[in-house]
Amino acid sequence: MQQKRSRGRILKEDGDDLRGVILAAATHEFSTKGFDGARVETISRAAGVNINLVYHYFGKKEALFIAVMEQAYVRIRTHHNDTNVRNLGPEEAMAELVRATFRFFAGNLYIIGLLNSENMHEACHIKQSEKIRTLYDPLLDLIAETLERGVAAGIFRSNVDAVQLFLTINAESYFHLSNRHTMGFVLKQDLMTDEALARREAHVLDVILSYLRLPSGN
Repeated sequence: MQQKRSRGRILKEDGDDLRGVILAAATHEFSTKGFDGARVETISRAAGVNINLVYHYFGKKEALFIAVMEQAYVRIRTHHNDTNVRNLGPEEAMAELVRATFRFFAGNLYIIGLLNSENMHEACHIKQSEKIRTLYDPLLDLIAETLERGVAAGIFRSNVDAVQLFLTINAESYFHLSNRHTMGFVLKQDLMTDEALARREAHVLDVILSYLRLPSGN
C-alpha cells in the first residue's frame, strides 16, 4: 500500500509542479513573442493558473523571463555533457562538442527565439543572473584543456584561442537554424529536412576539425 504523504510534502510537490507548468508556458510565450510581446495574462491562461499565482512564484514579468533564461541556459550546458567529452580523445572530444551544440539547437528551436529576444535587449536580463554569469566557465576551461591535449598528442595546431573556437562552433551551428526561413527562401531549399540538417552538421564538423588539425608535414 502506498504511504500517505504529509500535507506539507503534498503542498511542496504541488508547488514544484505548478512552478514547472508556469515556466513551460512562459518559455513558449517568450520564445514566440519575445520579452516585449509576451503577456503574463497569456502565460497564466496557458498554465491554467490564476495570474496572482504567477506573481506569487516569480514576482514581476522580468523575474519570470530571467527564470526562463536560466532554465534554458542550464539545458544547453547539460547537453554539452562535459564529463563524457573529457573522457574522449581530443579530436573525438571536439567532434562530440560540435555535434552536441548543433543537435541541441536543431532540436530546441525555441532557444533561438529566447536568445534573439535577449540580444535585442543587450542581455540586460541575463546580466542579473549569477547562475548564468559563471555557467560557461567550466566549458571554456574544458575546450582549452582539450586543445592542449590535442597539441600535446600532435593532432591539433597550437595557439588556437578557446574563446574564439567556442564562438565559431556556436556561430556555425546557430546561423543555419536562426535564419532558416530567410535563407531557405533565398536558396530555394528547405533547410530543416533531416537530410539538410545532416548535411549541415557534417559540414560544420569538417570546418571545425579541418581548422584544428595540424597540417600534414608539420
